[in-house]
Amino acid sequence: MFDGNWRQTVEKGVDPIGEGLRKMGISADVLTCIGILMSVATAFIIGNGYLRWGFVAMLATGIPDLLDGAVAKASGSASKRGAFFDSSIDRFSDAFVFGGLSWYYAANFPGTLSVLPVAIMSAALITSYLRAKGELLGYDAKGGIMERAERFILLSAGLAFPDILEPVLWIMLVLTCVTVVQRFFKVWKQATVEMHADRAKAAAK
Repeated sequence: MFDGNWRQTVEKGVDPIGEGLRKMGISADVLTCIGILMSVATAFIIGNGYLRWGFVAMLATGIPDLLDGAVAKASGSASKRGAFFDSSIDRFSDAFVFGGLSWYYAANFPGTLSVLPVAIMSAALITSYLRAKGELLGYDAKGGIMERAERFILLSAGLAFPDILEPVLWIMLVLTCVTVVQRFFKVWKQATVEMHADRAKAAAK
């Protein structure tokens, strides 16, 4: 949702910063690697129960993730390889952070609550898979009520105010599952229209 409505505006805002980093000799791949290392650190911070520091670390982790595309654009090095690398690292980063949350709950709250972050991560991975597979088949598979930016914002809010973290996680799970359904039927509708068109063409021959 935010990705579709605000992406271009944000990119224009960070383009000058990307140019400055390029002049300093910092590459997009370096920023991406810094981002994954910061995600690992964030996972350890959250896992050890320092949730408000986890909030700070989450914000810090978002900076290289925001700037790597701007640096690639400024240096003229944007490529399919870079897009693949960045997208793959994003999935690893998400897994580390939600793994840290699961660790935190397992260590501090006996029971099944530690499965909640795992469930969110599972739904998020399905969301990403539906987009990847849909686009591979030539369909528009973007969108949904709970994309990565929304998860980042909600999780940050939950870490900043630990008393609401559990309700926030439940909201994330529900809305991420809604996004899975939205993307599935978006691709399904396009594929159905294409199938009927192909059958009509075949019948007309």
